[in-house]
Amino acid sequence: MYGPGHVGAALFCYAPVAAALTRSGEPALALFGTGVAVALSTLPDADQFEVVPADHRGPTHTVWFVLGVAAVLAASGALVGLLAGRPAALATTAGSAALVSLASHLLADVITPMGIRPFAPLSGWHHSFDLTPAKNPRANAALLGLGTLFALGCQIAVWP
Repeated sequence: MYGPGHVGAALFCYAPVAAALTRSGEPALALFGTGVAVALSTLPDADQFEVVPADHRGPTHTVWFVLGVAAVLAASGALVGLLAGRPAALATTAGSAALVSLASHLLADVITPMGIRPFAPLSGWHHSFDLTPAKNPRANAALLGLGTLFALGCQIAVWP
């Protein structure tokens, strides 16, 4: 998928987490986590723009990349949280937002013909549902719209 589709997938997948945070009295953390999820939604595609010297849908499209980045964000959240007096809250929010966002990226790419190899290099298993090309503007717009509406709906449903 392209950027808009990945943003929509991240919003859709993170919406239940954000809603749970809002419901538990933490709307600021919900907003922070949503921001992290949206900001990281296209990170695996850095390989496409020569920011990361790797084949497209190579190492940045694996569960190892997802777990590594989530760990780095959790650690960063803990450090920033020390300054704010809430290391556990910020670590958990940043790490979970990164995990959900990057996993949603892999899920969005698995519907394209190119698919992904999520366990490379340990496994050569390739998966694709081959539903739509990544460049399909309607599919990207649909994912963005669905993710946005679902995220808003989840927040409206739990807002105090």
